Amino acid sequence: MESKEILKNLVKFDTYKDKENKRIMNYIQQILERKGFKLEYKTKCLIMSIKEKCNLGFLGHTDTVQSGSDWIYNPLELKEKDGKLYGLGICDMKGGIAAILKAVLDIDWNKLSSGIKLFFTYDEEIGFEGIKEINKLNMEMPENMIIGEPTNNEIMNGSKGLLEFKIDFQGKSAHSSNPEKGINAIEKCIKFLDELKKFYNDLRLENDNRFEIPFTTMNIGKIYGGKNINIVPNSCIVDIDFRPIKNEHKTKIFEEVNRLKEKYEFEYKILNYIKPFIPESEKSKTTNFITEASFIQSKNRYILGTGPINAHEANEYITVESLEKLVEQYKQIIKESCL
Repeated sequence: MESKEILKNLVKFDTYKDKENKRIMNYIQQILERKGFKLEYKTKCLIMSIKEKCNLGFLGHTDTVQSGSDWIYNPLELKEKDGKLYGLGICDMKGGIAAILKAVLDIDWNKLSSGIKLFFTYDEEIGFEGIKEINKLNMEMPENMIIGEPTNNEIMNGSKGLLEFKIDFQGKSAHSSNPEKGINAIEKCIKFLDELKKFYNDLRLENDNRFEIPFTTMNIGKIYGGKNINIVPNSCIVDIDFRPIKNEHKTKIFEEVNRLKEKYEFEYKILNYIKPFIPESEKSKTTNFITEASFIQSKNRYILGTGPINAHEANEYITVESLEKLVEQYKQIIKESCL
């Protein structure tokens, strides 16, 4: 079975919000069982292995984001044109999964002394529930793990963290003709954001050039409040996203948010916190996006997948050249790691 055929079948499954999770996991399981892999665990996740000793593992998430109305191709049908392969989730990350499956099918496992363990997850795009479920098993992970997220065939071994806040400001309603009788929650939010921005401008001066964007980033992603133009708003909520380059920045961010909480009297909720990870080597290559590698406790974690990187874009695609190269890269890693 060729990698493009496997990829064609993977793209057919509508896995936005894991709609056809069961079907895609059954398909992957059937392919691997024919090669001699054994089932270790299956719910909405799938874990399979070959041979008892496994120092190497591969991981891929099967869910996708939603396709938009600006697609010119059928997102659930593989389209090949001018050396490019189009399809929903083909870059992030069904191309990576297809390469994993093709690589392990091509390997003669009788010639290798150790095997590999394969992990397939769900809900990576929203809440990382799949990898969290696997972590709850307290299963020993292989020492070396490959995550097949898109990297344009470059090996990456680090990524930023993620810290997301939902911050809720409360005020007091009043008629807009006499706003002094009320407490404007939106104004409280604006003042808070102004101070937080000043803090952030100082924080971003601390750089780590191993990242393409070498500083901790902040994004005010969503803000909503108020009922009508002639009513003083008694509520305002803002969602804020930080991507820390190191754990110390998480501490600084919390300290600042808590300081401002005392001043502006709001409540907040942590939507997500994922630690950054990066080895000590100055030669490290890193991703700007979050992957499930951040949840894994393996000694060595690498991110290696197809390209170019255009995840979540309309008419998402990878090149045929990149897919074929990735299969060969995976096969080489397996042969070197499983001798």
